[in-house]
Amino acid sequence: MSVASRATALSKAAEHFDSGAFVADLARLVARPCESLNPAAAPVLLDYLALDLQPMLQAIGFEVQIHANPEAGGPPLLSASRIEDPALLTVLIYGHGDVVHGQEGSWREGLTPFTLREEGGLIYGRGTADNKGQHLVNIAALARVIALRGALGFNVRLLIEMGEEAGSPGLQAFCRQNGALLQADVLIASDGPRIMPGRATIFTGARSSLNFELSVDLREGAHHSGNFGGLIADPALILAHALAAVTDQRGQILVPEWRPDSLTPRIREVLQALPVPEAGFALDPDWGEAGLSQTERVFGWNSFAVLAMQSGRPEAPVNAISGHASAVCQLRFVTGTDPEEILPALRRHLDRAGLSQVQLTLRDTGYFPATRLDPDHPWVQFVARSLTASLGHAPHLLPNLGGSLPNDCFADILGLPTIWVPHSYAGCNQHAPDEHALASVLREGLIGMTGLFWDIGTPGLAPEPDR
Repeated sequence: MSVASRATALSKAAEHFDSGAFVADLARLVARPCESLNPAAAPVLLDYLALDLQPMLQAIGFEVQIHANPEAGGPPLLSASRIEDPALLTVLIYGHGDVVHGQEGSWREGLTPFTLREEGGLIYGRGTADNKGQHLVNIAALARVIALRGALGFNVRLLIEMGEEAGSPGLQAFCRQNGALLQADVLIASDGPRIMPGRATIFTGARSSLNFELSVDLREGAHHSGNFGGLIADPALILAHALAAVTDQRGQILVPEWRPDSLTPRIREVLQALPVPEAGFALDPDWGEAGLSQTERVFGWNSFAVLAMQSGRPEAPVNAISGHASAVCQLRFVTGTDPEEILPALRRHLDRAGLSQVQLTLRDTGYFPATRLDPDHPWVQFVARSLTASLGHAPHLLPNLGGSLPNDCFADILGLPTIWVPHSYAGCNQHAPDEHALASVLREGLIGMTGLFWDIGTPGLAPEPDR
């Protein structure tokens, strides 16, 4: 196809957004209150797949199936396929249609979670950023190519789950059981934020996380601190020493097995080119691993956090030494850290420090490995070139997201190279009141993905299938 035809495709993508058609489609998706953490919303999750996505996909030539979750009580999943020629390469696209609680009543005046409202370049509504707006960008981009070219020039398989916000129950099992249904040459998906809102981002994996509890149980009840202070051990102090054994005073990890070896010179080189993510508040430059940049600390290293801790009754303290203290903790970890070894390593470390009284309890059941694709992989380079050609600037290349998403299902279980092109930004208020997407980012995402799908379907441009 000619350069002019590609330019026309990009123009049609911009026109689709500027006409208001994209936002109108997004409004219909947002209106469905798909709160996967709300048991009463179970029928709504199915309706999103059957009533919203299925007709949209069938209209552009996809065969659609809705599947029961392999995990009892888990939400449904949708798979769709458009196979133009089995000899062509196949792209798997993933998204999730569920959202967190709407938090009705906590949004600012004039806003409500399940009614889309556009204001000053911000598109408000639960799911506009996470993740309805993002997978709608990709579906709309496919539609633009099909409408102009009459075909994609490649095959597409699509997987939409409805439980990502609840930890993706059943997703790993579904991928293991349906390898043929999901067979592809590459995953291209969208979730998470750009590093900077004005510049596209590619990331190829994600850190993972493990939540666990440290607790000290010494005795039943609390005892008067005047009568027994100095005579009985204080579980809160023992717990404080345990936490201090995990990191030093600036948060540097002290558990030897928790210090990753995957921050290679090449990964450091890639991270060096990235800006510090915008936060909207002051970062602490002297927190975390000394000798690393801030981007290396959040994208290339492990981090430990105390999510909650308690001893006694903080809301009504009394003159008594508690018998119990506990802290819920989290390790965010990069590739090369074995999740099965995280707690055994901590147990050994605490025992060496004389803290055998501290008990460890796993709080997660669905934890997964961290993932990362080689930044020099042909698919990474191809997608970067395509986005550059469409948007006029080179995307930021991020080896892995600082947060977590179920990329192991695609990288490890299905064995695919994984490319993520997010269409959101860090200040979108996902999981909070006033969630919104930037119109500029969605518009640019639609243009970029249309160009990418156009290029994948142009003979001789995309990497050859590794079969």
